[in-house]
Amino acid sequence: MPSRYPGAITQDWEPVVLHKSKTKAQQLRDPKAVNQALRSGAPVQTIKKFDAGSNKKTAPVVNARKLDESTDPGTLDRVPGEVRQAIQKARLEKKMSQAELAKLINERPQVVQEYENGKAVPNQAVLAKMEKALGVKLRGKTGK
Repeated sequence: MPSRYPGAITQDWEPVVLHKSKTKAQQLRDPKAVNQALRSGAPVQTIKKFDAGSNKKTAPVVNARKLDESTDPGTLDRVPGEVRQAIQKARLEKKMSQAELAKLINERPQVVQEYENGKAVPNQAVLAKMEKALGVKLRGKTGK
């Protein structure tokens, strides 16, 4: 039988070396990987994080004592009538819509609407922004 290759057989390829991929941080935190490291005697670092994952926006804290002392539990102060009228009057004098005022104070239009309708629970920060934008004193007026 004749040979297919006329000359000496040579290999002109470079050897290929396969490396193990590096473990990712997520894989290191896997409970199976941690248990395996503990069993093998490898050093394992454990850190208890304080307030971990608490970077959420929290709702405004309502004074619990104030709620306890109130006669009707669950009722919160609403925007007084004087403040509602002052906001509306100042806004109309500046020929501004509720949406424009909301954009000016970096709030949603719904917030301005709730303040003008008296449905909102007064927030001093929002009132301060409205005072600045409208040029009217709103804080300090009470409906009592």
